[in-house]
Amino acid sequence: MNCDVRLMKGNEAVAEAAVRCGCDGYFGYPITPQSEILETLMALRPWTTTGMQVVQAESEVAAINMVYGGASLGRRVMTSSSSPGISLMCEGLSYIAGASLPCLIINVQRGGPGLGTIQPSQGDYFQAVKGGGHGDYHCVVLAPDSVQEMYDFVAEGFDIAFKYRIPVMMLSDGMVGQMMEKVVLRENRPRKTDAEIVAECDSWALTGRHPNRTHNIITSLQLQAAEQEAVNLQLQAKYQAIQQNETRWDEYHTDDADVVLVAFGCSARICREVVDMARSEGLRVGLVRPITLWPFPSDRLGELAQQVQMLMTVELNAGQMVEDVRLAVNGQVPVCFYGRMGGVIFTPDEVLEQLKQHL
Repeated sequence: MNCDVRLMKGNEAVAEAAVRCGCDGYFGYPITPQSEILETLMALRPWTTTGMQVVQAESEVAAINMVYGGASLGRRVMTSSSSPGISLMCEGLSYIAGASLPCLIINVQRGGPGLGTIQPSQGDYFQAVKGGGHGDYHCVVLAPDSVQEMYDFVAEGFDIAFKYRIPVMMLSDGMVGQMMEKVVLRENRPRKTDAEIVAECDSWALTGRHPNRTHNIITSLQLQAAEQEAVNLQLQAKYQAIQQNETRWDEYHTDDADVVLVAFGCSARICREVVDMARSEGLRVGLVRPITLWPFPSDRLGELAQQVQMLMTVELNAGQMVEDVRLAVNGQVPVCFYGRMGGVIFTPDEVLEQLKQHL
Protein backbone atom coordinates (compact mmCIF):
# COMPACT_ATOMS: atom_id res chain seq x y z
CA MET A 1 0.00 0.00 0.00
CA ASN A 2 1.32 3.40 -0.98
CA CYS A 3 0.70 5.65 2.02
CA ASP A 4 2.58 8.07 4.23
CA VAL A 5 2.14 9.65 7.66
CA ARG A 6 2.01 13.37 8.35
CA LEU A 7 1.27 15.78 11.19
CA MET A 8 -1.74 17.80 10.06
CA LYS A 9 -4.64 19.94 11.21
CA GLY A 10 -8.08 18.43 10.82
CA ASN A 11 -9.00 21.02 8.20
CA GLU A 12 -5.80 20.32 6.27
CA ALA A 13 -6.59 16.60 6.39
CA VAL A 14 -9.97 17.23 4.73
CA ALA A 15 -8.29 19.08 1.87
CA GLU A 16 -5.63 16.41 1.44
CA ALA A 17 -8.26 13.68 1.45
CA ALA A 18 -10.36 15.47 -1.16
CA VAL A 19 -7.44 15.54 -3.59
CA ARG A 20 -6.46 11.95 -2.89
CA CYS A 21 -9.94 10.38 -3.04
CA GLY A 22 -10.84 11.47 -6.56
CA CYS A 23 -12.92 14.56 -5.82
CA ASP A 24 -13.83 16.46 -8.99
CA GLY A 25 -14.59 19.84 -7.50
CA TYR A 26 -14.64 21.96 -4.35
CA PHE A 27 -16.72 25.13 -4.10
CA GLY A 28 -16.50 27.13 -0.89
CA TYR A 29 -16.21 30.44 0.91
CA PRO A 30 -13.85 31.27 3.79
CA ILE A 31 -15.15 31.41 7.35
CA THR A 32 -13.36 30.69 10.63
CA PRO A 33 -12.64 28.03 11.91
CA GLN A 34 -12.66 26.08 8.62
CA SER A 35 -10.83 28.42 6.23
CA GLU A 36 -7.76 26.15 6.08
CA ILE A 37 -9.73 23.69 3.93
CA LEU A 38 -9.96 26.19 1.08
CA GLU A 39 -6.50 27.63 1.78
CA THR A 40 -4.87 24.17 1.72
CA LEU A 41 -6.63 23.24 -1.50
CA MET A 42 -5.39 26.45 -3.12
CA ALA A 43 -1.86 25.65 -1.94
CA LEU A 44 -2.05 22.07 -3.26
CA ARG A 45 -3.21 23.31 -6.70
CA PRO A 46 -4.89 20.00 -7.59
CA TRP A 47 -6.12 21.34 -10.93
CA THR A 48 -2.52 21.03 -12.14
CA THR A 49 -2.12 17.41 -11.00
CA THR A 50 -5.42 15.54 -10.74
CA GLY A 51 -7.69 17.93 -12.63
CA MET A 52 -9.78 18.67 -9.54
CA GLN A 53 -11.30 22.15 -9.71
CA VAL A 54 -11.22 24.50 -6.70
CA VAL A 55 -13.37 27.63 -6.72
CA GLN A 56 -13.78 30.33 -4.07
CA ALA A 57 -17.38 31.31 -4.63
CA GLU A 58 -18.77 34.78 -4.00
CA SER A 59 -20.91 33.48 -1.13
CA GLU A 60 -22.08 30.34 0.62
CA VAL A 61 -25.33 30.49 -1.37
CA ALA A 62 -23.35 30.45 -4.60
CA ALA A 63 -21.12 27.63 -3.33
CA ILE A 64 -23.97 25.22 -2.53
CA ASN A 65 -25.60 25.90 -5.90
CA MET A 66 -22.31 25.17 -7.63
CA VAL A 67 -22.32 21.89 -5.74
CA TYR A 68 -25.88 21.29 -7.01
CA GLY A 69 -24.69 21.80 -10.58
CA GLY A 70 -21.63 19.59 -10.25
CA ALA A 71 -23.58 16.81 -8.53
CA SER A 72 -26.12 16.89 -11.38
CA LEU A 73 -23.31 15.81 -13.71
CA GLY A 74 -22.46 12.78 -11.59
CA ARG A 75 -19.27 14.41 -10.35
CA ARG A 76 -17.83 14.05 -6.87
CA VAL A 77 -18.22 17.56 -5.53
CA MET A 78 -18.06 19.08 -2.07
CA THR A 79 -18.15 22.26 -0.03
CA SER A 80 -17.25 23.29 3.49
CA SER A 81 -18.22 26.05 5.88
CA SER A 82 -18.89 26.80 9.53
CA SER A 83 -22.20 27.24 11.31
CA PRO A 84 -23.57 30.57 9.94
CA GLY A 85 -22.36 29.63 6.46
CA ILE A 86 -24.11 26.26 6.61
CA SER A 87 -27.32 28.10 7.50
CA LEU A 88 -27.02 30.04 4.26
CA MET A 89 -26.62 26.77 2.35
CA CYS A 90 -29.72 25.07 3.76
CA GLU A 91 -32.10 26.05 0.95
CA GLY A 92 -29.73 24.63 -1.67
CA LEU A 93 -29.14 21.57 0.47
CA SER A 94 -32.88 20.86 0.52
CA TYR A 95 -32.97 21.18 -3.28
CA ILE A 96 -30.08 18.71 -3.58
CA ALA A 97 -31.81 16.23 -1.28
CA GLY A 98 -35.08 16.66 -3.18
CA ALA A 99 -33.29 15.95 -6.45
CA SER A 100 -31.57 12.85 -4.95
CA LEU A 101 -28.06 14.03 -5.72
CA PRO A 102 -24.83 12.89 -4.02
CA CYS A 103 -22.43 15.41 -2.51
CA LEU A 104 -20.33 16.08 0.59
CA ILE A 105 -20.71 19.03 2.98
CA ILE A 106 -18.24 19.76 5.78
CA ASN A 107 -19.41 21.79 8.82
CA VAL A 108 -16.64 22.79 11.23
CA GLN A 109 -18.93 24.14 13.96
CA ARG A 110 -18.45 27.35 15.91
CA GLY A 111 -20.39 28.92 18.77
CA GLY A 112 -23.80 30.43 18.12
CA PRO A 113 -26.54 31.42 17.69
CA GLY A 114 -26.02 34.33 15.32
CA LEU A 115 -22.45 35.20 14.39
CA GLY A 116 -21.50 33.91 17.83
CA THR A 117 -17.83 33.14 18.33
CA ILE A 118 -15.11 31.27 16.48
CA GLN A 119 -14.52 28.74 19.28
CA PRO A 120 -15.72 25.10 19.05
CA SER A 121 -19.35 24.18 19.54
CA GLN A 122 -21.81 21.38 18.81
CA GLY A 123 -24.83 23.64 18.51
CA ASP A 124 -25.61 22.57 14.92
CA TYR A 125 -26.73 19.05 15.85
CA PHE A 126 -30.43 19.79 15.28
CA GLN A 127 -29.69 21.55 12.01
CA ALA A 128 -27.68 18.59 10.72
CA VAL A 129 -29.75 15.60 11.81
CA LYS A 130 -33.24 17.09 11.46
CA GLY A 131 -32.65 18.33 7.93
CA GLY A 132 -31.83 22.02 8.38
CA GLY A 133 -33.73 23.16 5.30
CA HIS A 134 -37.40 22.84 4.39
CA GLY A 135 -39.26 19.62 3.71
CA ASP A 136 -39.03 15.98 4.78
CA TYR A 137 -35.42 15.05 4.09
CA HIS A 138 -32.27 13.76 5.74
CA CYS A 139 -28.56 13.96 5.19
CA VAL A 140 -26.32 11.17 6.37
CA VAL A 141 -24.31 12.85 9.14
CA LEU A 142 -20.82 11.60 10.07
CA ALA A 143 -19.21 12.89 13.29
CA PRO A 144 -15.40 12.61 13.38
CA ASP A 145 -13.55 12.81 16.69
CA SER A 146 -10.00 12.82 15.34
CA VAL A 147 -7.91 14.27 12.54
CA GLN A 148 -7.60 10.77 11.09
CA GLU A 149 -11.38 10.52 10.85
CA MET A 150 -11.53 13.98 9.28
CA TYR A 151 -9.36 12.46 6.56
CA ASP A 152 -11.06 9.06 6.32
CA PHE A 153 -14.64 10.34 6.31
CA VAL A 154 -14.12 12.32 3.10
CA ALA A 155 -13.75 9.19 0.97
CA GLU A 156 -16.29 7.33 3.10
CA GLY A 157 -18.74 10.22 2.76
CA PHE A 158 -18.48 10.16 -1.03
CA ASP A 159 -18.98 6.38 -1.05
CA ILE A 160 -22.20 6.68 0.97
CA ALA A 161 -23.38 9.67 -1.04
CA PHE A 162 -23.13 7.81 -4.34
CA LYS A 163 -24.41 4.52 -2.96
CA TYR A 164 -27.70 6.16 -1.96
CA ARG A 165 -27.67 9.37 -4.02
CA ILE A 166 -27.90 11.51 -0.91
CA PRO A 167 -26.04 14.50 0.53
CA VAL A 168 -23.62 13.52 3.29
CA MET A 169 -22.54 15.98 5.96
CA MET A 170 -19.43 15.70 8.08
CA LEU A 171 -20.32 17.45 11.35
CA SER A 172 -17.00 18.44 12.88
CA ASP A 173 -16.13 21.31 15.22
CA GLY A 174 -13.48 23.95 15.75
CA MET A 175 -11.44 21.73 18.07
CA VAL A 176 -11.10 18.79 15.69
CA GLY A 177 -10.69 21.10 12.70
CA GLN A 178 -7.87 23.11 14.27
CA MET A 179 -5.94 20.56 16.32
CA MET A 180 -2.96 18.67 14.89
CA GLU A 181 -2.48 14.90 14.96
CA LYS A 182 -0.67 12.19 13.06
CA VAL A 183 -2.60 11.13 9.95
CA VAL A 184 -2.09 8.07 7.78
CA LEU A 185 -2.68 9.20 4.19
CA ARG A 186 -4.26 6.36 2.25
CA GLU A 187 -3.47 5.23 -1.25
CA ASN A 188 -4.71 7.67 -3.87
CA ARG A 189 -7.97 7.05 -5.71
CA PRO A 190 -7.85 8.44 -9.25
CA ARG A 191 -10.66 10.69 -10.41
CA LYS A 192 -13.23 8.83 -12.46
CA THR A 193 -13.02 9.30 -16.20
CA ASP A 194 -15.93 10.60 -18.26
CA ALA A 195 -16.57 7.05 -19.46
CA GLU A 196 -16.61 5.72 -15.90
CA ILE A 197 -19.04 8.45 -14.81
CA VAL A 198 -21.35 7.59 -17.70
CA ALA A 199 -21.21 3.90 -16.78
CA GLU A 200 -21.94 4.62 -13.11
CA CYS A 201 -24.38 7.52 -13.28
CA ASP A 202 -25.95 7.48 -16.76
CA SER A 203 -29.35 6.39 -15.46
CA TRP A 204 -29.83 9.68 -13.59
CA ALA A 205 -27.04 12.21 -14.22
CA LEU A 206 -26.70 14.80 -16.96
CA THR A 207 -24.11 12.90 -18.99
CA GLY A 208 -25.26 14.03 -22.42
CA ARG A 209 -27.91 12.87 -24.86
CA HIS A 210 -27.78 9.13 -25.67
CA PRO A 211 -29.94 7.21 -28.15
CA ASN A 212 -30.53 4.35 -25.74
CA ARG A 213 -32.29 6.38 -23.01
CA THR A 214 -34.66 9.28 -22.52
CA HIS A 215 -33.58 12.65 -21.20
CA ASN A 216 -32.44 12.79 -17.60
CA ILE A 217 -34.02 15.74 -15.82
CA ILE A 218 -32.62 17.01 -12.51
CA THR A 219 -35.22 18.85 -10.46
CA SER A 220 -36.77 19.04 -7.01
CA LEU A 221 -39.95 20.65 -8.34
CA GLN A 222 -43.17 18.68 -8.77
CA LEU A 223 -46.24 20.83 -9.36
CA GLN A 224 -48.72 18.00 -8.79
CA ALA A 225 -49.26 16.97 -5.16
CA ALA A 226 -49.49 13.25 -6.00
CA GLU A 227 -46.19 13.40 -7.89
CA GLN A 228 -44.50 15.20 -4.99
CA GLU A 229 -45.83 12.61 -2.58
CA ALA A 230 -44.39 9.85 -4.77
CA VAL A 231 -40.99 11.54 -4.61
CA ASN A 232 -41.27 11.75 -0.83
CA LEU A 233 -42.23 8.08 -0.54
CA GLN A 234 -39.16 7.13 -2.56
CA LEU A 235 -37.00 9.24 -0.27
CA GLN A 236 -38.50 7.69 2.86
CA ALA A 237 -37.84 4.18 1.53
CA LYS A 238 -34.23 5.18 0.90
CA TYR A 239 -33.90 6.59 4.40
CA GLN A 240 -35.19 3.34 5.89
CA ALA A 241 -32.56 1.38 3.96
CA ILE A 242 -29.86 3.73 5.22
CA GLN A 243 -31.03 3.31 8.81
CA GLN A 244 -30.83 -0.47 8.43
CA ASN A 245 -27.43 -0.56 6.74
CA GLU A 246 -25.35 2.48 7.68
CA THR A 247 -25.85 3.15 11.41
CA ARG A 248 -22.42 3.31 13.06
CA TRP A 249 -21.15 3.85 16.58
CA ASP A 250 -18.22 3.07 18.85
CA GLU A 251 -18.27 1.74 22.43
CA TYR A 252 -15.78 2.03 25.27
CA HIS A 253 -16.08 -0.10 28.44
CA THR A 254 -19.81 -0.72 28.09
CA ASP A 255 -19.78 -4.47 28.86
CA ASP A 256 -20.08 -4.06 32.63
CA ALA A 257 -21.13 -0.41 32.83
CA ASP A 258 -23.66 0.86 35.33
CA VAL A 259 -23.64 4.30 33.73
CA VAL A 260 -23.09 5.10 30.03
CA LEU A 261 -21.98 8.46 28.71
CA VAL A 262 -23.14 9.37 25.20
CA ALA A 263 -21.04 11.93 23.33
CA PHE A 264 -19.84 12.67 19.80
CA GLY A 265 -16.96 14.54 18.21
CA CYS A 266 -14.56 16.37 20.51
CA SER A 267 -16.87 15.72 23.49
CA ALA A 268 -16.33 11.99 23.02
CA ARG A 269 -12.55 12.46 23.21
CA ILE A 270 -12.96 14.18 26.57
CA CYS A 271 -15.41 11.53 27.79
CA ARG A 272 -12.95 8.70 27.16
CA GLU A 273 -10.74 10.31 29.78
CA VAL A 274 -13.76 10.68 32.05
CA VAL A 275 -14.44 6.94 31.76
CA ASP A 276 -10.83 6.12 32.71
CA MET A 277 -10.90 8.52 35.66
CA ALA A 278 -14.24 7.15 36.88
CA ARG A 279 -13.07 3.55 36.69
CA SER A 280 -9.91 4.40 38.62
CA GLU A 281 -12.30 5.43 41.42
CA GLY A 282 -14.32 2.22 41.16
CA LEU A 283 -17.22 3.65 39.16
CA ARG A 284 -18.29 1.41 36.30
CA VAL A 285 -18.77 3.97 33.56
CA GLY A 286 -18.80 3.38 29.80
CA LEU A 287 -19.11 5.46 26.65
CA VAL A 288 -21.09 5.25 23.43
CA ARG A 289 -19.89 7.49 20.62
CA PRO A 290 -22.35 7.82 17.74
CA ILE A 291 -20.34 7.95 14.51
CA THR A 292 -23.43 8.50 12.39
CA LEU A 293 -25.62 11.13 14.05
CA TRP A 294 -28.16 10.33 11.37
CA PRO A 295 -28.94 7.49 11.22
CA PHE A 296 -28.71 7.48 15.01
CA PRO A 297 -27.79 4.28 16.95
CA SER A 298 -31.16 4.22 18.72
CA ASP A 299 -31.48 0.43 18.83
CA ARG A 300 -28.12 -0.03 20.54
CA LEU A 301 -28.89 2.62 23.15
CA GLY A 302 -32.24 0.95 23.77
CA GLU A 303 -30.41 -2.33 24.42
CA LEU A 304 -27.94 -0.71 26.80
CA ALA A 305 -30.81 0.89 28.71
CA GLN A 306 -31.82 -2.62 29.79
CA GLN A 307 -28.49 -3.20 31.58
CA VAL A 308 -27.48 0.21 32.98
CA GLN A 309 -28.85 2.45 35.71
CA MET A 310 -28.49 5.77 33.89
CA LEU A 311 -27.29 7.44 30.71
CA MET A 312 -25.73 10.89 30.51
CA THR A 313 -25.20 12.88 27.32
CA VAL A 314 -22.28 15.28 27.21
CA GLU A 315 -22.44 17.97 24.53
CA LEU A 316 -21.11 21.42 23.70
CA ASN A 317 -24.59 22.88 23.44
CA ALA A 318 -27.74 23.47 25.49
CA GLY A 319 -28.93 19.86 25.07
CA GLN A 320 -29.71 18.58 21.58
CA MET A 321 -28.57 14.98 21.09
CA VAL A 322 -30.04 14.25 24.52
CA GLU A 323 -33.49 14.37 22.93
CA ASP A 324 -32.61 11.52 20.56
CA VAL A 325 -31.07 9.53 23.42
CA ARG A 326 -34.26 9.92 25.47
CA LEU A 327 -36.35 8.77 22.50
CA ALA A 328 -34.08 5.74 22.09
CA VAL A 329 -34.22 4.82 25.79
CA ASN A 330 -38.01 5.31 25.87
CA GLY A 331 -38.19 5.85 29.62
CA GLN A 332 -36.42 2.64 30.64
CA VAL A 333 -33.79 4.52 32.71
CA PRO A 334 -33.07 8.17 33.53
CA VAL A 335 -31.18 10.23 30.94
CA CYS A 336 -29.39 13.33 32.20
CA PHE A 337 -27.41 15.98 30.36
CA TYR A 338 -24.34 18.13 30.86
CA GLY A 339 -23.13 20.75 28.42
CA ARG A 340 -21.29 24.03 27.93
CA MET A 341 -22.10 26.66 25.33
CA GLY A 342 -20.61 29.55 23.39
CA GLY A 343 -17.27 27.90 22.71
CA VAL A 344 -16.45 26.97 26.31
CA ILE A 345 -14.97 23.45 26.45
CA PHE A 346 -15.49 21.35 29.56
CA THR A 347 -12.67 19.45 31.27
CA PRO A 348 -12.73 15.75 32.21
CA ASP A 349 -12.76 16.71 35.92
CA GLU A 350 -15.77 18.93 35.32
CA VAL A 351 -17.72 16.19 33.55
CA LEU A 352 -16.84 13.61 36.21
CA GLU A 353 -18.04 15.92 38.98
CA GLN A 354 -21.34 16.45 37.16
CA LEU A 355 -21.70 12.69 36.71
CA LYS A 356 -21.17 12.06 40.43
CA GLN A 357 -23.90 14.56 41.28
CA HIS A 358 -26.40 12.43 39.35
CA LEU A 359 -25.41 9.10 40.94
